[in-house]
Amino acid sequence: MIPAARAGRAAPPGATAPPVRTLLRHYRDAGEPLSCEPVAQGLLNHGYRVFTTRGSYFLKHHLDGDHQAIARQHRATQRLQTLGVPVAPPVENEDGDTVSVIKGRCYALHPWIDGRHRDGAQLTAVQSRHLGGLLGRVHTCLERVMEPDPAPPAYDSLTYTGLHDSPDPSDTFALIDELLTLARGRSARDTFDALAEHRLLERRDLLERHAHRRPPPGAEPATGWVHGDFHPLNLLYRGGEPAAIVDWDRLAVQPRAEEAVRAAAIFFVRPTGELELTKVRAYARAYRRAAGAAASELAAAVHRVWWERLNDFWVLRWRYQLDDRRADPLFAAVSALAVWWTREYEAVSEAFAE
Repeated sequence: MIPAARAGRAAPPGATAPPVRTLLRHYRDAGEPLSCEPVAQGLLNHGYRVFTTRGSYFLKHHLDGDHQAIARQHRATQRLQTLGVPVAPPVENEDGDTVSVIKGRCYALHPWIDGRHRDGAQLTAVQSRHLGGLLGRVHTCLERVMEPDPAPPAYDSLTYTGLHDSPDPSDTFALIDELLTLARGRSARDTFDALAEHRLLERRDLLERHAHRRPPPGAEPATGWVHGDFHPLNLLYRGGEPAAIVDWDRLAVQPRAEEAVRAAAIFFVRPTGELELTKVRAYARAYRRAAGAAASELAAAVHRVWWERLNDFWVLRWRYQLDDRRADPLFAAVSALAVWWTREYEAVSEAFAE
């Protein structure tokens, strides 16, 4: 779900036009279709803005097709809305279901939310504090509305999300060698490939010097239900206030404090790779207060996420292994952050935990 200003782009790669007319027949008050514009692309779903005689909607095609999991996400947002959390629950169809299945494909219709994405540079210190408080509320409210989940959360091998042992540096060294070979072997190398090679060599050196700081196995952090993908593109602002948290596809049981740290590392990273620690401090204090999290919990999460980032090459894996360049613009800041964070480790830890 993204703002109207970004509507009208080319259809997502591999997307087929959704059966809008057939779909809308499942909804009593949605009206007749006037137009359908692709508005988002991603590995998890495809999104469209649908204009009808009754208004404007966001149509989401869930690519994984897991009806049960999608319905669980929808129930969570419905319940969160009753607690005052800014969300955009889907519209129920004539059967009282929030998932419409057409030719084996799962769709959901949401109200269109006009708003804008805002990263940390666009947030004041006060708004940064409100952001941390909002995420803390999300975590505590999810604890109230979700049932215990006996199944382990999904593990994304490209982004190190989910419950798992901390990355093994020996595996990372092998990945670095593979990515170096791919980056150096391109027939038409460009400045990105040169930067990739530089960062890979730099990261290998950092890992060799810091391998002894790998988080020990068996130290399980406190877990709970989390959004799973809390970042600027999944939060819409109307003016200075959050209007809706969207895209709950990765709703899962994970370490809550780690989500808080990961989100801050995305919201508050500068293009040159440094974190805006003044805003991080305001954000983290508000998160700890709202979530009831101890400073020690945040400090431990900082260490685990730092190690995760030090071993993480998801942008390069998308580019070189999947031939997907959509994340290329993120690489300069993401790769610089790992280096800066290692150098400023104590200052970062203090900003989250003081």
